Amino acid sequence: MIQVRVQSLGLDQASKTPVVILQETGGARILPIWIGPAEASAIAMELAGMKFARPLTHDLFPALIRGLGGTLTRVLITRVEDNTYYAEMVIRRGDEVFTVDARPSDSIAIALRLSAELYTSDELLSGNTVQFTDVEESPESPEGTGLDIPEAPEASAENEPSKLTPEQLQEYLKKLNPEDLGRFNP
Repeated sequence: MIQVRVQSLGLDQASKTPVVILQETGGARILPIWIGPAEASAIAMELAGMKFARPLTHDLFPALIRGLGGTLTRVLITRVEDNTYYAEMVIRRGDEVFTVDARPSDSIAIALRLSAELYTSDELLSGNTVQFTDVEESPESPEGTGLDIPEAPEASAENEPSKLTPEQLQEYLKKLNPEDLGRFNP
């Protein structure tokens, strides 16, 4: 297994679906995973350090793990079948180690809250590459260097891929209202 980190979060313009981009630690290979808006909001809020007075859904699971005397040691993104990614959360409590089947998006949101490491297989990383473009090369790209997010499997080839820089995501999050969190519409 290869350790990865959350490189960025974007929106696929073709399918209007949020995408979390995982990048291998110390490398350039990526794994884009299309996720739901609620999970994208949970990941974005944690990346931005946003906290609420009352726990949100992705805050409950870390509280349960800690409350039951466990620790989330790592998240493994194990495979993809029929365009669906699968993950396992590895939890240790004393001498016991459990694995819990979970969606990668939920697992990532929870792992960020518990500072747990993320891993995936070499096979999942090997099929994906990342392209950076300059503004001069692509007039449609946002200011600065943007990330070309590959199209979702359902998207058509003629649609332009989304480009969202980390700086744009940070600016979006600063202006975010709580009512917008379910929409993830930068």
